Amino acid sequence: MESWISDLAAHGYSILYAAVFLEAVGFPVPAALALLIAGAASASGSLQAPYALAGALAAMLAGDTLMFLMGRYTGWWLLGILCRVSLNPESCILRSADSFYRRGRMLLVMAKFIPGINTMAPPLAGCMSMRFAQFLRLDLAGAALYIVAYFVVGFAFSDALEAVTRGYRTFGRGVSWVVLVLIVGYVALQLRRWIRERALAAVAFAIPSEAADALGAGACIYDVRSHGYFDRKAIRIRGSRRLDPHTLHGSSEEFPAGQLIFVYCTCVREATSARVARELEKNGIRVAVIKGGLRAWKRAGLPVEAVPPGEVAALPAFG
Repeated sequence: MESWISDLAAHGYSILYAAVFLEAVGFPVPAALALLIAGAASASGSLQAPYALAGALAAMLAGDTLMFLMGRYTGWWLLGILCRVSLNPESCILRSADSFYRRGRMLLVMAKFIPGINTMAPPLAGCMSMRFAQFLRLDLAGAALYIVAYFVVGFAFSDALEAVTRGYRTFGRGVSWVVLVLIVGYVALQLRRWIRERALAAVAFAIPSEAADALGAGACIYDVRSHGYFDRKAIRIRGSRRLDPHTLHGSSEEFPAGQLIFVYCTCVREATSARVARELEKNGIRVAVIKGGLRAWKRAGLPVEAVPPGEVAALPAFG
């Protein structure tokens, strides 16, 4: 603890401000730990509490405002990036949007204490047309609560924190082992998921150029993205048709008898397309999954089109 406090004193307040700002814009930086140390440093006189608190609050508001504006002006693109770690980014976006619409105002105040949500909340507010003044008021309350809470704990328990961190080297080794176990566990989980998927019935894949040639010859391509189209600027493969994967059993879609059809999505490892393909094959329909989905199709320079306005499924908005 003494070395960390001396580092903060030597480098001014830049470490604290940088940690808070970077966490606000989505980097895995432990701002809470920096605030605890800053509180302890203020208790020892190494930092001035008013400057530390005001600067940290300004840094967090700057990061949150940046994310809000990016959400407002990039639409759902930014949320797609933040949800990319999910196997089903579209489902991640929809769940996040519905949850935020129901509890958005209170969620903004408490979001800083919830890992994952702390980064998603500001761009969600921007995407969903929350008024900037309202966002700023709620975010200010949440940021102030978060910063003051950790800072005060660090200030009040500076002696206890120092005692806890005397064994920093041992603690560091312990954390390293914990991180290693978590990494191994994550890899094992992904391997188990891959093995389970491999154990399912194999589906046929086609590269985008093959599907494009078949489309030119009269074949059908179906867009099976998990949750409709939620962006007014959404695009799809030119000539493709919508097939909702959640209503397959009740769908009235008539597939061409004996003809190979193609399906695509935007999920990791084409998860939704593969599931739809297996369901269709059970009904005797010949189907192939476009490998790489819509992104691979666009990378290949093949034609796309805007989704018809009547098919865009509007998500809830505050505006």
